[in-house]
Amino acid sequence: MKYGKNYLQQLADYLKNNLKKGYTKESLKWALVNQGHSKLEVEKAIRLVDAELASEAPVLKTKPVITYNIEPVVENKKPFWKRFFGF
Repeated sequence: MKYGKNYLQQLADYLKNNLKKGYTKESLKWALVNQGHSKLEVEKAIRLVDAELASEAPVLKTKPVITYNIEPVVENKKPFWKRFFGF
């Protein structure tokens, strides 16, 4: 069953709005399927939303630099016998 590009765009807009609200793709997918929408059409709309959101994502121009500063830990512990006998 074909509904046209407008139908897919309406589904995509619905998905995008609800993804921004915090719903998961999987929960939205099954909600739409349970409302009577075709599973294939919903999956096409999800792919469309993924492509739109990917195009809107900012492109990182520089790679982050990760530095490690490891300081040695030195513990001044007395031996067991000196602690036990109080030396």
